[in-house]
Amino acid sequence: MKRAFLLFTVLLLPFTPLAFGRVPQLNVKAICKARSVDAKIMQSTPDQSVADCMRDEEAAKQDLSPVWASTSVPTRNLCESDTRALGTTSYLDLLTCIQMAEYLKSAPQKKTGK
Repeated sequence: MKRAFLLFTVLLLPFTPLAFGRVPQLNVKAICKARSVDAKIMQSTPDQSVADCMRDEEAAKQDLSPVWASTSVPTRNLCESDTRALGTTSYLDLLTCIQMAEYLKSAPQKKTGK
């Protein structure tokens, strides 16, 4: 019985939605170091230090946790896949995407006068 359950679980994992209820676990240190390296490659000064970046990302993760749980799965999946496609997956990006999606849902729709 345990073997059947384990097999079912392993086979089911590839078909689960990206956002399965928990905030994605991101390597904040790697994200911040990459941003710093990108700035050096572009011969510009980084917007912030790696330490400041990590602090901002951890704060965004704390802000994202309650929002993530109350956001619909399609919106979470959209935001997660969009940030991955752009190569910018960070807690700040995920939080901003969800906030924008929620704003667009609640914003009054303008009627076009044709």
